[in-house]
Amino acid sequence: MSLWKEMGSLNPSSNPPVEQILEKAREQRISGEEALEIYRHAPFHLLGEIAHELRKKRTHPHIVTYVVDRNINYSNICICGCRFCAFYKSPDEEGGYVLSKEEMNHKIRETIRLGGTQILLQGGLHPHLPLEFYEEMLSNIKKEFPSIHIHAFSPPEIVHFSKKEGLTIKETILRLKRAGLDSIPGGGAEILVNSVREKVSPKKCSADQWIEVMRQAHLLGMKTTATMMFGHVEGYEDRIEHLLRLRNLQDETRGFTAFIPWGFQPNNTQIPVSKITSIEYLRTLAISRIVLDNFANIQVSWVTMGAEIAQMGLLFGGNDFGSTMIEENVVAATGVRFRLSIEEIEDLIRGAGFRPRQRRMDYTLIE
Repeated sequence: MSLWKEMGSLNPSSNPPVEQILEKAREQRISGEEALEIYRHAPFHLLGEIAHELRKKRTHPHIVTYVVDRNINYSNICICGCRFCAFYKSPDEEGGYVLSKEEMNHKIRETIRLGGTQILLQGGLHPHLPLEFYEEMLSNIKKEFPSIHIHAFSPPEIVHFSKKEGLTIKETILRLKRAGLDSIPGGGAEILVNSVREKVSPKKCSADQWIEVMRQAHLLGMKTTATMMFGHVEGYEDRIEHLLRLRNLQDETRGFTAFIPWGFQPNNTQIPVSKITSIEYLRTLAISRIVLDNFANIQVSWVTMGAEIAQMGLLFGGNDFGSTMIEENVVAATGVRFRLSIEEIEDLIRGAGFRPRQRRMDYTLIE
């Protein structure tokens, strides 16, 4: 059932004035209806001011973090066919691949040489690879590179593995964890509203299944991240429902380390919409900080929005600059190819008035 249905029908005219809601947000949790009201109507700079104030209360007020890692797509073969994806190849399509052990090791070795502390592994929903393939991949990485943190397999991948093997989600995660999986990224969330998912990714796991993967991972002692891809076919109500679902699970498990909202990139996809504006991105970043009062870390997205807007995001609720992205392929497939070095990231952070610090996945700082 939709969280909006649980709360009853929306009646914005019955809400307190925007200024009153923003004052409330400084000190206490706001409702979904209140969040929608300020998302739609709060003055842009005032929304950013409140978000920045809350960011300073919930995290170190003077530090902005980043992580040195690499996104490795172990395969691009996928049976999901999401309308927003420009990266995947169908099983019989030319250009499909599965990385070999040697190719994987080369990429990780290079990552470590460049100062990387973790890798993010994601691939498509491959129709033929058994769970043992992924277990062997993880165990090989841990054997060859015991110090590297493996942040891998989004919830849709884990649901796909579990269905293919006839296992529960818990059993699937436990097997991957025993093989070497350290944490789970928040990919595949898109918008956690099934009516939206049916339009953009009908073959992908449901919103409830995405939440359940994260719940089971948290109960097994694993940390995960959460994401939101917005600016395609969803409405403001859907974005707020997405945030409320994350907030509810975080109340229950406290297993999310960070939230990463990023704007949909439409080029080369099957969804003909305009790219979101910088103003809408910053409003969404700010409302995320306000609604997600139980998340310490909100990450800006320089990969999709560019360096200058990401820097501005540090004054709209963001406290983390994300990854150096030694390699990134999925967003690049839409034609968006921003690149930043460690030095450039640190300069941008200092330029916004903060101290840059390299971190690990769990947000412990690297000395």
